Amino acid sequence: MARTVARIIADALQELGVGHVFGVVGDALNPLTEAIRTTDGVQWVGCRHEEAAAFAAGARAQLSGTLGVCAGTVGPGSVHLLNGLYDAAKSRAPVLAICGQVPLAEIGSDYFQEVDNDLLFRDVAIHRATVTSPEQMPRALEAAVRAAVTRGGVAVLTVPGDLGDQEVTGDRPLRFALDRAVTRPDDPALTRAADLLNAASRVTLLVGQGARGARAEVLSTAEALAAPMVLTLKAKEGFEGDNPYQVGQTGLIGNPAAAHAFDEADALLMLGTDFPYRDWYPEGARVVQIDTREEHLGRRTPVDVGLAGDTGATLRALLPLLKTGRDRAHLDDTVERFTTWREGQHRLADPAQEERPVRKVRAALDNRGHDIRPQALAAAVDAHAADDAVFTSDTGMATVWLSRFVTLHGDRRLLGSYNLGSMANAMPQALGAQLWAPDRQIVAFCGDGGLSMLLGDLMTIKTYRLPVKLVVFDNRSLGMVKLEQEQSGLPEFGTDLDNPDFAAVATALGITGIRLTDPAALDETVRRALATPGPVLLDVLTNPEEVAVPAKPTLAQGWGYAVAKARELLPGQQ
Repeated sequence: MARTVARIIADALQELGVGHVFGVVGDALNPLTEAIRTTDGVQWVGCRHEEAAAFAAGARAQLSGTLGVCAGTVGPGSVHLLNGLYDAAKSRAPVLAICGQVPLAEIGSDYFQEVDNDLLFRDVAIHRATVTSPEQMPRALEAAVRAAVTRGGVAVLTVPGDLGDQEVTGDRPLRFALDRAVTRPDDPALTRAADLLNAASRVTLLVGQGARGARAEVLSTAEALAAPMVLTLKAKEGFEGDNPYQVGQTGLIGNPAAAHAFDEADALLMLGTDFPYRDWYPEGARVVQIDTREEHLGRRTPVDVGLAGDTGATLRALLPLLKTGRDRAHLDDTVERFTTWREGQHRLADPAQEERPVRKVRAALDNRGHDIRPQALAAAVDAHAADDAVFTSDTGMATVWLSRFVTLHGDRRLLGSYNLGSMANAMPQALGAQLWAPDRQIVAFCGDGGLSMLLGDLMTIKTYRLPVKLVVFDNRSLGMVKLEQEQSGLPEFGTDLDNPDFAAVATALGITGIRLTDPAALDETVRRALATPGPVLLDVLTNPEEVAVPAKPTLAQGWGYAVAKARELLPGQQ
């Protein structure tokens, strides 16, 4: 018996082990949602906003390494998917977006709610197609899935509302062919890389997400080269725990030890990273870069030897060519600096710091002495979270505090909008993560600005009884924007947020809400929130005046900050 277009899609999702489809129902999707309703092993997750659906699908794809799926109906639903799909695209997450469309005969007539999806998704999708005949199935679906999985990105399949329930006359079993090749460079290129690294006296590694599958090879390389290892934020997962070579992050969220590792290096080995901030790369160092994508080689900093290939396979071939027994002074000095910096950070996170006289003076000036230090909050979450917890973080100061005070030891995982830099990602990514791993602890570091953007999808968490823990860094401000303004010498403007009591909002929605304002109760309250069954929103009033000092603060930044503060205290002065 021939299947319908919608049935072919639902059967494919079951065969691929997709598990969940995130979206908002609508008339053009009715055939598909009915097919999903009657398919074992595939659950429709009705979100309150399609952007949240796309973030959730992208989170599931990144954590599982398999296809994530979201759906939106006709024009407005498709448009709402766009931001979450951009995040998936920039994270190289394999996501299939199924979009409803106006009836086939009305396409191109400026029909009610019509949007040209092929044009809309032109920039974000590596594959996009509109099904115009049932006979295109299942070939059109196979092509979309194959593109998303093998190329690592977003595929968009648009299905007009009147095609979903039509039978496919040429129906056949699905064939996806999703195996991916593992490659490494040729021997002459490896020899050139080894010669460069062997001639250097101070090598530093910059390790990114693309190297996470090659942990053993990366650690062996660091040992052979006696090289400190600077991690991108995405490489915290997989390389931060039990690693004597790592010295944390660089860039605005980084630390002085990582900056020192770059400044003193005469050779840089980049492994699976496309770290975008050019100003933070070392000057004068020779560079070897390994990346699976040839177009990434040399696009951030000039590269002397570019090796296109899988990090693990390439290092396995490179390691026998590296000379051992190197001087370890560069490594030991950098690790010692990193240890000293971390000890200072731990002191910042100590609630006892609130009692120091300088803290009391500042509290008297800004009348915010009751606020909780965000450093202490992040450290408390780190102390009480499970060893296999999955963390998500909103873009901005919440990510800064997570990067500095949460250690990804054990089987901990990390997600964030670290390539797109979108607001509002932490909560919907936590939603997708919890459905992927229902028995694991999911902890979202939410900014108050980010949470309020997609606040409605708290109801999705409630509806599906997802036991996510939402920790809100409630500083009543767009903190990162405020800091950017002040470092430029501008008084803060437009960053104040008139927030509700988020805990009370959560309680009204049927979620356990806890509001924390007393620094003395911080540790116990965090412990209780993480141990409480079911979904919990912990609303913590944090101090908006806390500043994250960058790895290499400049005189211009310091002067700009001083000028901005003077203008804020003397609002009549311009």
